[in-house]
Amino acid sequence: MSDAPGRHPAKKRQRPAGTRPGSAVDRRTPMTGRRTPMTGRRTPVAGRPTPVAGPARGGSGSPERGGTGGHERGGTGSPERPPRSGRRVPGAVSALAALLAVITAAGVWAYRDLEGNLHSADVDAKIGDERPPRTSPGSKNILVVGSDSRAGADAGYGRGHTTMHSDTLLVLHLAANREWATVVSFPRDSWVEVPACDRGDGTTSGPHHAKINEAFAIGGAGGEVSRAAACAVKAVERNTGLRIDHFMSVDFQGFKGMVDALDGVRVCPTAAIRDQKARLDIPAGCQTVRGEDALGYVRARYGVGDGSDLGRVGRQQEFMRALAARAKEKLTSPGALYGLLESATGSLTTDEALAGIRPLYGLVSRLRAIPSDRLAFVTVPNYPRGMDVPSDTANVVWQYPEAAELFLSLTRDREVRAEAVAAAGRNPLYAGTVRVRVLDGTGTPGLAEEVAGSLRGYGFTVAGTGSADEAGTGAGTGAGADAGAATSVVHPAGLARQARALASRLPGSTVTESADAPEGLVTLTVGEDFGGTR
Repeated sequence: MSDAPGRHPAKKRQRPAGTRPGSAVDRRTPMTGRRTPMTGRRTPVAGRPTPVAGPARGGSGSPERGGTGGHERGGTGSPERPPRSGRRVPGAVSALAALLAVITAAGVWAYRDLEGNLHSADVDAKIGDERPPRTSPGSKNILVVGSDSRAGADAGYGRGHTTMHSDTLLVLHLAANREWATVVSFPRDSWVEVPACDRGDGTTSGPHHAKINEAFAIGGAGGEVSRAAACAVKAVERNTGLRIDHFMSVDFQGFKGMVDALDGVRVCPTAAIRDQKARLDIPAGCQTVRGEDALGYVRARYGVGDGSDLGRVGRQQEFMRALAARAKEKLTSPGALYGLLESATGSLTTDEALAGIRPLYGLVSRLRAIPSDRLAFVTVPNYPRGMDVPSDTANVVWQYPEAAELFLSLTRDREVRAEAVAAAGRNPLYAGTVRVRVLDGTGTPGLAEEVAGSLRGYGFTVAGTGSADEAGTGAGTGAGADAGAATSVVHPAGLARQARALASRLPGSTVTESADAPEGLVTLTVGEDFGGTR
């Protein structure tokens, strides 16, 4: 996966006389007089599905490589019903679908002109070598970030911040056979372990627990998108075990420009929204929002609903679906199409392999070819962290073992059903209710206490620590002649789920039920194969 700040958009080429943005009348390349080579493929017809011939063969374009604010009220019609849980279309995916539709109708000149707008970031070189293995060759995991640079045109947002921030974070998993895909949304208030990251200002942060979106801000402290992206990738990989293959980021100004190019997007809030932080004050009912109001609508949190980030995620997804529909309505307007494309491409930063209209087109073509019932939209199962740490009323933690099972399925390229993920998340097991005893089976001084500290950070209740040898070789401790060989979790009858929740934080550990295990206690024996917690 070159830095966006170091790359400037290409100068605009002069259009041939008598043509307009999106016109395909003159197929010669501007400024050179050479004709653009024809591919032999038919030009897709706007509004029809684009045939997909399978993965592109090599070439630099293949994605398979490693305004003004305001609103207009539109009457008193009933608000649109929100999509069913698990079927909402995340903003980034809908925006990409809209991008595909407009690229199809844009024409050759616009294609070549807009190619120079894209920014790329050399992310791979800054991630390091400690990464999850690729366990399913051919599948792709793409990290998508809705970002706010807090600089230049974006400087007015997020007052008090001096670095980049991410407001939206998701991973798109594209199956190796390209027959299904899953989009996983991460609540920005997810409390996770943020690994050590290069800040880009001569300093390095230490590993610590924080909101997952803090990773992008840490890496972006020096103003480099590539380092912000690298830290975000490291945080997602560290907490999910997924290997991220590609990265893309869209900033605030590009979002506003896309909405304004379409002359606004219709929304139907069920109640008035007044959020000073998001600079939004709109009435209830259906209306068209533009520019600042559109941005405020997707960023508002404290003046609407329950004030949670989860509510904002749902509203963002609904808005972007409306944006995609609006883009399709504008297919017959070359000016609107070109404005949309110019805003989208000018605000998009990707890793080097995706930095081009052709690879982006190929990616979205594959998404559009997937049947709707094989495209799953899920949010990582989670619950309020306050259930484990009463003083924390602002964050959520991922629900285990369900979150781990979701990540494992994607790691192994197994299809995920949104309904199953949603059902699994309805009955959370709070980590604070799991009592754990930690035993060291390796003879390493301080290891049990170190692991216990990590588990406390995840919310587990540590009932004690010790040595496996001192605990004895009897059943129920996980100790014995081979105690040092493998990391194990032993539990009494009735605590199987609690044991699985603990084991899911310990990659490679085994789970065993024992009649001799202490009642109400799950015993962890740390073995020689211990690879850390997750």
